[in-house]
Formats: sequence, C-alpha cells, structure tokens
Amino acid sequence: MLARRHALVALAAGLLTAGLPVAIPSQARAEAPRLKVVATTGMIADAARQVGGSLVEVTALMGPGVDPHAYRQTRSDIAAMARADLVVWHGLYLEAQMEEFLRDLSRRRKVVAVAEQIPRSALRAHTEYKDKFDPHVWMSPELWAMVVGAVRDALVAAHPAGKATFEANAVKHQSDVAQLHAYARKALGSVPAERRVLITAHDAFNYFGTAFSFEVLGIQGISTESEAGLNRIRELVDLIVARRISAIFVESSVSDRNVKALIEGAAARGHKVVIGGELFSDAMGADGTYEGTYIGMIDHNVTTIARALGGDAPERGMLQRLAVRN
Repeated sequence: MLARRHALVALAAGLLTAGLPVAIPSQARAEAPRLKVVATTGMIADAARQVGGSLVEVTALMGPGVDPHAYRQTRSDIAAMARADLVVWHGLYLEAQMEEFLRDLSRRRKVVAVAEQIPRSALRAHTEYKDKFDPHVWMSPELWAMVVGAVRDALVAAHPAGKATFEANAVKHQSDVAQLHAYARKALGSVPAERRVLITAHDAFNYFGTAFSFEVLGIQGISTESEAGLNRIRELVDLIVARRISAIFVESSVSDRNVKALIEGAAARGHKVVIGGELFSDAMGADGTYEGTYIGMIDHNVTTIARALGGDAPERGMLQRLAVRN
C-alpha cells in the first residue's frame, strides 16, 4: 500500500515537472480559455459549476454512489489534477485516503479545502478521531452556503478576471440554497414531534438533525470505514421496538446490509419497520438528473424523510416542481 502511494506521488511530480504541453488550435487561442477545475466530490463540483458558470470546466473525481471516506486517487485522477488550474476538495478528513496526497499537491498547485473555511465553532466534533470534525456539512444548507462562498473565493483567486461573474453567480446560488432551507424547515416541521427520529446506515446526518430538530441515529459511525457491532444493532432494535418507529432509511453510497438487519431484528420482536426510502448521503444522484445537483439531492432527502415519517410533503419536492414548471 505504501509503495503504491509513493508511486502515485512520484507520477504526480513527474506530470507537474513535465508541464504537460497540449497543442491548442489557433481558433481556440482567440477565445478566452475556461478555467480547468477538478473537484473531489459531486457536491463540490456542483458548487463550482453553479458559481463558475461558463467560465469554468469542472471535473468531479467521485461519481454517484462513491464513498469519499474510502476513495483513493487513481492515475487518471492524478493526471487530471496535475493539468488543473484549480483543485477544490472538501477537507475535514472526508477524503481520508487522499488527504496526504492533496496536501502535498497544494505545495505545487492551487489546491483549496473549501469546507475547512467554515468557522470551527459551527462544526461538530468527530466521534472517532480526536481533534477532527464531522465532515458532512452539506447536510445543513446554511453551512453549505458558506462552502459556496469558499468556492467563489477560490475561483476568484485562480481567475481574478472572472470576479464579477463568480460573485453574481454565488449570490444567486446561495439564494437558491436559502430557499431550499426554508422548504426543508416547512416540510420537516410537519412531521409529528414523536416521529422525528432518523435512523440511517451511518452518521452522515447529524448536521441535518441539528438544522431541522431531528434525533439522528446511525448504525455505523461518521466514517463508513468503521464497523457496526452486534451490540449497536441490538441497541437500535430495542429503540425501534420501544418507540414504535415505523421507517428507517438506506443510503445510496453505503451497503444496506445493516439496515436490513434492523428490520429483521424488529420483526423477530413483533414490530414491523420498513425502509422509508433511499437517501443521498456522501454522494449525489446520477449525472444529468435533478438529484445529481446539490439542490436536488437535499430536496429529495427532505421530501423522502417527511413523507415516510408522516409529514406533509409533496410527492415531488417543492423545488423540483418549480424547476419543471419554469
């Protein structure tokens, strides 16, 4: 494993030293080239596209269903980052397996950990790693608006001529995020208080719980690298049965094995609990779909949770219906 990491770092250094010359047609030289941006996660890539608009060309390393906690950079990833004008990553130990490489790359290229721009006072302590924080800040639209601001600042620093465009686009996108937050408060606020318990595959929803007054319980810890023990399964089955919880949720980027174990355990105790739906936790939906955007991802989660737990939410999220109508 160590040898592989050294080989990848050496490859990156070679690509950077080589300069990667690319032949550019004469017609293309006359046009202002778009800023080449590489983002680690789909959420950050979406923010870069929303803020950068036509001035940027954004590549996301991690696609739908990919777990960022366990992701390791590939040779093609290294080549893309070496060619980029700007690399934006999440930070807060989300990309745990890539962190050493990204911090090393930052000494040679413009590399920004955008979630680390959030004030420490707004972050939750990591339950598994001392002096680290829960990285799942996108689950709170208010915190994500700060990340959008950090993406804007990174783009301005990399391409000062685009400052006015980046600032205007960031204001618009932050307004959309604020609208999303207002919808979420209304939809989730309609769930009866005694039903506001969100049980999922891992602890990705704690910021969500704080933002919308939900009790959040994950089978695994904050990182999907942690294992769910039999004691944890037993504890959650006891809670589900005692509190008559009717629905729990699977996640698109995490195995549903442990969630099914809860359902089977509750059934053995004479209580029926169902899967309330699939939520997007560490990755967005498929490219080109509504759920493949940050707004759509959170809108989907909010609507799915509210409907499954007895709240008043439309079959399709409010923001999606507005997007279709417009």
